[in-house]
Amino acid sequence: MKKLFTHAVLAGLVLTASSLALAKLPALNDEAKAKAAEAAAKTAWAGKVASYQLCKSQDKVAASYYKSANAAGKETKPAAAAPACADPGAFVYTPPEPAKPLAAAAAHLPVPTAANLPSSKAPAADVAPAKKS
Repeated sequence: MKKLFTHAVLAGLVLTASSLALAKLPALNDEAKAKAAEAAAKTAWAGKVASYQLCKSQDKVAASYYKSANAAGKETKPAAAAPACADPGAFVYTPPEPAKPLAAAAAHLPVPTAANLPSSKAPAADVAPAKKS
């Protein structure tokens, strides 16, 4: 009996903890969104820097290989054509301009007219006659 009670209490605690973990978080404010965008841009830049460093090290290894192979008298094939290493430069982040509200953006547009409404003076029975059974 005591074992059953312990299992029931543990199951209740697990359910409570899981419901708290699945609770909806509040929406991010503008400042948090801006920080997240900057962090994403910095991460992308760091990836470019890593690619640049890898490219430079591969070039260095290839040059060393060709130098040692030529010194040993081995025949080597010419290197495959590869694009030059592109230096990403220093990290620079320019935040995007905030979007204008829709009400202000569409305030200058004219109101559409009701010239092409599907209205007629014919009775409904003439427009769509009833089905005969």
